[in-house]
Amino acid sequence: MSLPFNYHHLRYFRAVAREGGLRQAAEKLHVSPPSISAQIKELEDSFGEKLFQKQGRSNILTDAGQIALRYADEIFSLGEELANALQRRPTSEQMRLHVGVADALPKLVTNEILRPIFNQEHQPHVICREGKVEDLLAQLASHRLDIVLADEPASSSHAIRAFNHKLGESPVTICASETLARSLKRGFPKSLHEAPALLPAESTALRRALENWFREIGVRPRVVADFEDAALMKVVAADGKGFIALPSIVAAEALDRYELRAVGKTKRCTDQFFAITAERRITHPAVNLITDKARELFGR
Repeated sequence: MSLPFNYHHLRYFRAVAREGGLRQAAEKLHVSPPSISAQIKELEDSFGEKLFQKQGRSNILTDAGQIALRYADEIFSLGEELANALQRRPTSEQMRLHVGVADALPKLVTNEILRPIFNQEHQPHVICREGKVEDLLAQLASHRLDIVLADEPASSSHAIRAFNHKLGESPVTICASETLARSLKRGFPKSLHEAPALLPAESTALRRALENWFREIGVRPRVVADFEDAALMKVVAADGKGFIALPSIVAAEALDRYELRAVGKTKRCTDQFFAITAERRITHPAVNLITDKARELFGR
């Protein structure tokens, strides 16, 4: 069984991780590098885990070190908040919010979901990481993320325990360049049959929803390209290469930004949005704000 760790040791560990090395941390803390090294060794012995590993001449954080740093930041931030609260003065260090964003989630939708955070008087320091849902869930499980935003819920087949919170859904608007939109408006949605289409990647929930809708209405568009990058898809659409599907909630902004035109809108095909959290992170005040305001945004 590991011994209780020393907060003084934790302070030295955090300084080395933040300053980038023993020498820099020693200069900041006005102690010798060997003294810091010994303190960190005692902390590692207490945890029973290595917190740093050698990479060339540098010491980099191990996975255990990454987790320890997250908790160290929170511990010392809470300590400062406690002191400031007792002395009735504002805190000098921002709350941190680590957000994972699934790469399939449209950036404009992500911006709308996060907007309330940036509009707060005391705005937290937001750290956004984009990637595949599976990778983000692994970071959520190791408490390197507070929340994951995605276009589909975490599957029960994942080994990681996670909680899905549906934020809402949006109808889909079909958009295209001005010339193509003009021709597709006539007879929409049947006009989409054999029309050039720029679609999200096959692995995305929106792609599956679109294909189901195409089958229901009996059309088969001519797929010109698949995209993992939604922004690039919009740029190619603006060049007249095909129509695209956008969540209607952000269609107006996208039309203006990329000079596209709306072809038509359907409620029979929707794009859904989820917040995914680990159980112990659900009380994070910024996470609560995001989920509450997002549900208002999507009219839930």
